[in-house]
Amino acid sequence: MTILLFVMLGLFVFMMFRRNKKTQQQQAEMQSKFAPGVDVMTSFGLFGRIISIDEAENKVVLELSPGNEATVHRQAVTKVIDQPAEETPVVPDDASSLTVTGTEAPAAPETPEETIARLNKEDKKDN
Repeated sequence: MTILLFVMLGLFVFMMFRRNKKTQQQQAEMQSKFAPGVDVMTSFGLFGRIISIDEAENKVVLELSPGNEATVHRQAVTKVIDQPAEETPVVPDDASSLTVTGTEAPAAPETPEETIARLNKEDKKDN
């Protein structure tokens, strides 16, 4: 029974050190992505772009909006925001794609009396 207790304790300690090692690796990987111009999020929810990094004092200067800067501790930056790849719109070479093609006929314009009647009928449905 005592042997089983020591095995369980040893397994617990092993799992604890393993988890800490994984967390440190993830933190180191994220901090290696830090560079000026990278968009990041802080632990308290501020989004900004890195302007400069002071390795000696572990400080990062973030630009929150144009002309608005904040200095935070390097560990306060918790997430690197990846910009989604923007799809470039397909622009046709000629104006032929701008015309309406198909067999649908344009709807006949509604007269003012027909519009009023339609709106009154829709208003009665709502009540």
